[in-house]
Amino acid sequence: MNKQQLASKIWESANKMRSKIEANEYKDYILGFMFYKFLSDKELNFLKANDFSQADIETLTEEDAETVEFIKNGIGYFIAYDNLFSTWLKKGNDFNVANVRDALSAFSRLINNSHKKVFDGIFKTLETGLSKLGDGSNSQTKAISDLLQLIKDIPMNNKQDYDVIGFIYEYLIGSFAANAGKKAGEFYTPHEVSVLMSEIIAHHLKDQQEIKIYDPTSGSGSLLINIGSSVAKHVNDANKIKYYAQELKENTYNLTRMNLVMRGILPANIVARNADTLEDDWPYFDDNDPINTYEPLYVDAVVSNPPYSQAWDPTNKDSDPRYARFGVAPKTKADYAFLLHDLYHLKPDGIMAIVLPHGVLFRGGEEESIRTNLIENNHIDAIIGLPANIFFGTGIPTVIIILKQRRSNNDVLIVDASKGFVKVGKNNHLQASNIKKIVDSVIQRKDVEKFSRVVSQQEIRDHSYNLNIPRYVDSSAASETWDIYATMFGGIPKKEIDVHTDYWKAFPQLRHDLFTDSDTPYVKLATTEISKAIHEHENVKIFSTQFNNAFTNFRAYLKAELIGKMQTLHIAQQENVLSVDIFKRLENIPLVDKYQAYQALDDQWQSIAGDLEIIQSEGLLATKIVNPNIVIKKKDGKEQEVQDGWVGYVLPFDLVQQHLLLDELTTLQDKERTLTETSAEIEAIMDSLSEEEKDTLLNDANDAFVTAEINKILRQAFEDIETPEIRAVNAFLELLGNKAKKPEQEQFVQVHSEVQWANIEANKNGSYAVGKVKAYLKILQANFTFAEDSLEAKLFQVEDLLVREKQLKAEIKDDANALHILTKATIEALEDAQVLELLEEKWVNPIVRAILELPKEVIEHLTDVVQALVDKYAVTYTETTQKLTEAENSLAYLIDDLAGDAFDMQGLKQFQTLLKGA
Repeated sequence: MNKQQLASKIWESANKMRSKIEANEYKDYILGFMFYKFLSDKELNFLKANDFSQADIETLTEEDAETVEFIKNGIGYFIAYDNLFSTWLKKGNDFNVANVRDALSAFSRLINNSHKKVFDGIFKTLETGLSKLGDGSNSQTKAISDLLQLIKDIPMNNKQDYDVIGFIYEYLIGSFAANAGKKAGEFYTPHEVSVLMSEIIAHHLKDQQEIKIYDPTSGSGSLLINIGSSVAKHVNDANKIKYYAQELKENTYNLTRMNLVMRGILPANIVARNADTLEDDWPYFDDNDPINTYEPLYVDAVVSNPPYSQAWDPTNKDSDPRYARFGVAPKTKADYAFLLHDLYHLKPDGIMAIVLPHGVLFRGGEEESIRTNLIENNHIDAIIGLPANIFFGTGIPTVIIILKQRRSNNDVLIVDASKGFVKVGKNNHLQASNIKKIVDSVIQRKDVEKFSRVVSQQEIRDHSYNLNIPRYVDSSAASETWDIYATMFGGIPKKEIDVHTDYWKAFPQLRHDLFTDSDTPYVKLATTEISKAIHEHENVKIFSTQFNNAFTNFRAYLKAELIGKMQTLHIAQQENVLSVDIFKRLENIPLVDKYQAYQALDDQWQSIAGDLEIIQSEGLLATKIVNPNIVIKKKDGKEQEVQDGWVGYVLPFDLVQQHLLLDELTTLQDKERTLTETSAEIEAIMDSLSEEEKDTLLNDANDAFVTAEINKILRQAFEDIETPEIRAVNAFLELLGNKAKKPEQEQFVQVHSEVQWANIEANKNGSYAVGKVKAYLKILQANFTFAEDSLEAKLFQVEDLLVREKQLKAEIKDDANALHILTKATIEALEDAQVLELLEEKWVNPIVRAILELPKEVIEHLTDVVQALVDKYAVTYTETTQKLTEAENSLAYLIDDLAGDAFDMQGLKQFQTLLKGA
């Protein structure tokens, strides 16, 4: 299974296993054991790379001082063989919670001095929490054993697996956050918000060779990791990035360190600290060596998502260098305290991004004073308003504020991105296209109607330093208006057509041809077929041709970039390379939203990037690998992992079937289609039955026929069928039942010529067996035609349909199994040329197809716009009123034909008067 499937499987199982333990706590156990497995596997890989045999590994103990030092110097720590994760698994029933306690205790003793700050106390949360996994040793052992089995399949043995374990780790953190309610904010920033901040910062840092980044409220460390990933798109050596993290809560601090280490970041590049950011600023020296380690912390970028509007102690903070220049935040809200802390630690050419509640833009008091100083000192570069309900645990609107120590301009870019999102479950999410649009707006500092605007410092002063976004950017949708004249008399207002000016600029003649002009402010539609008139218009055809010409060689370009360079391309940078090409092709194409095109690319990119990682680390041969498809099924009341067929490691089975096994696939699909039609016919007959018939003929769920009841009714019906031949055959059966001899049979045959005796198989001596005669009788009965729509006719049809349905299901099962096995064999025997063709179909063609649909969507939207305008004023108020009056008069006259007692008639008379308006 791929990393997404594996992560999903682990989450589902872990969520079931945690029982009554809070999600926010349980994450520390599963993530802690994942990290221990990571360290164990890393040591094994190190030993094997240094020619340690399995026998050598199995003798590793703490007493072998020389080997222990060698390993500690190589990876920063030592784990004895008995304490390795893999050894725990081998112990089977002999494994005990005590093994974990001993191992974690030993680990803390055997950390190399050079790695002490990264690893010291990193398992404390796990170690102290083991007792919560059960009431006693047995239950704790059982819970831990289940966890070990759950994560044992996570691969951690090559370059690509840093991404796999990192992806799974982040997936689990996000999933636990979604289940942790308000506590989620303590350790998790939604991935897309993290990516948005990271992309903006990475662009600012893209030309630097060595980079220091800092998160003073690091949580899970995801913000730091995403900045690293974004910066990696611009630099070739990720080891040039140094990560500084500070976190108040110890368990979350441990989470930060684990996450950074598991992403393959060198321990030497990780400086993490467990402390209160506001009360205990970053130390300028190591307590053990204050003179030689004195170094103020100034970094290239700070990124943070601090707790919102948290109370703090501002006592004596006015002399703190972090706040002296700008002011001290109020004790009830530490938002600006965190912001000023971040700003203080920036280098002169540094950049920072911080997430804060929307209120920091307009609240008064001390916050207004700080905001004023920040604007007048020219530190606020951009403000981005995010959608509400985008963070776990809170639905309040939030903003990202971008600040710099030194800027050449003094304006502020204000972006209202609150309307661009998709809803997933209870939360709103930014799509890749939303993120790209925001990042481009910030980088290019451009005005986009109803989205972003560059605001001068003077305009902000004029608004008394109130930065509330709606004051500067109006992103509200235009309200629906109705033209009073068109409502009364018809016609389409020209001013409502004018609103869609982008279309008329792109299709200058189309407007003239769609509407009949007049010297009034109103026009009429010039065609009865709007869609045809638009699609076949010369302007529209030219637009489609222009678009197609821009993308003429797009497929070949993608093929060359992705397939031609797949072994060498820089995966982290490649999506941006492709998006630049797409945007360039769209430069002179009107109406098509380039961010929609980017979304079409990004929808496929994660899958493509995953495949590229596999191919670059394992070679093209990996595309010919087929793995067991492991699923969880219940057996004897317990969930167990079982194999359910096979799955392609890179190439999906359905892709291979559609392109290399089409005949077999088509045959199977034809049978599946026939089965669907057959089942539909059976359902239709079911629906046509009376309630009484359903009670007799259907099962308790009323969703299937009871075969025995069908046979019973048909048997009775056939017994009542009377034709001369059937009567004669029944009489002959009665004769046979009386043990008639051959002469009697022959005499009967001679007398009853109405029977087609040649159709009955006779015995060698010319006599007839009862079974053969009964079989012939069934044929005669079957050929009888029941009255149309009779119950017997329906059941006779159902009998055949049920036989056909059963046969088709059996054939489909056999054919599907055969095709599945054939697909497996086909993938494993693929030629390299076939692999490249299939990769083109998987990677290239979906992007091409999605982008080539964009002009069609533009044209369809225009068609809907025109149709809506026409429909809006198609029926005038005058016509509606006239029809209503006619209906009232008609009803008034009908009342004359009604009868009732004196009171009824009096009431009807009054109603009639009202209808006539008299």
